[in-house]
Amino acid sequence: QRKNPFSSEDRLASKPAHTHRGDPTYGRPPEGSRTEQRGKDAHSHVGKEVEELCLIIRRTGEVGEDGHVRVTFGQLFETYVTISNKVVGILLRARKHGLVHFEGEMLWQGKDDDVVITLL
Repeated sequence: QRKNPFSSEDRLASKPAHTHRGDPTYGRPPEGSRTEQRGKDAHSHVGKEVEELCLIIRRTGEVGEDGHVRVTFGQLFETYVTISNKVVGILLRARKHGLVHFEGEMLWQGKDDDVVITLL
């Protein structure tokens, strides 16, 4: 590009240097870019879905003796699938953030209908 007569030196000089592992900006889009904004918007959208899932668990589940609300996966799936077909992915995200607890790595419709999900 430096030899290209149609490229300006200003544009080449403003190009960010390549980052390497360990650098805090490694694997991240440039600040202020549209890619960064799309990522923030997606993160916000998933956060709202996690909140909605927790509200549905609270509404459909039963309060146990310890004060935690519990619902079976089958019951939650039947309720939530009419709202979103991503119920398992949202459950995994909610568990990652410490909002819910359930046994196992993944939940499967039919096979895991009796697994108890606890709202923390």
